Amino acid sequence: MRSRAYVTTENIDRKCEAWLASLRRRAKPRHRLRLDPGRCALLVIDLVNYFARPGDRAYLPATAAIVPRVADLVGAWHRLGGTVAFTRHCHEGEHDLGMLGRFFDDRIRCGMPEADLVDSLRPAESDIVLRKTTYDAFRDTELEEHIRRRGCTQVLVTGVLTQMCCETTVRAAFVRGFETFVAADATATTGERLHVASLATMASCVAVVLSTREILEICGPSDRKCGRSS
Repeated sequence: MRSRAYVTTENIDRKCEAWLASLRRRAKPRHRLRLDPGRCALLVIDLVNYFARPGDRAYLPATAAIVPRVADLVGAWHRLGGTVAFTRHCHEGEHDLGMLGRFFDDRIRCGMPEADLVDSLRPAESDIVLRKTTYDAFRDTELEEHIRRRGCTQVLVTGVLTQMCCETTVRAAFVRGFETFVAADATATTGERLHVASLATMASCVAVVLSTREILEICGPSDRKCGRSS
């Protein structure tokens, strides 16, 4: 996949404002769905070196702009005592490639630096960290069990790639009965057209799309918490 720097730290606010304005002209407002950090699990999808480290073979330039925003959201969730879950996509060998191994020529190899989470997003001891082997972060993982045990009925999706693992995970959460939210400027992919098309698709049928700024404004002082039991 050829990747473009369609957002940068300098233009991401302006871009996000334009994306949301366009989406909100087309998508019906979901007034019954309101983000509540106290019952929302923040999912950080696959922000590993393979995608987010300059020089790595699948580097997404847009991650340079979104990673600080993901870090801001993680920090807010930690301050509120909320639930944060990180996924790491990697493969141990031919046996766990599935259809991805037939569709793509390359893979992320477990145990290699490319499969490590980016340095600026080090999980806290209380965070959930899961390995996955396909687009859906719920498939063949304990993600649903973990976040339901902590009392969460919503998910907020961040990470990469917007139209692949992020969108598939959003759809999987939706069909499992979670209220779903997506951070428009804390997700990224190879190009702006794909990113915006995916956001528009999700906004039309499975998720409320927000900006990081809007989410952080919601994350005011609160005593509400998702449970910490594991």
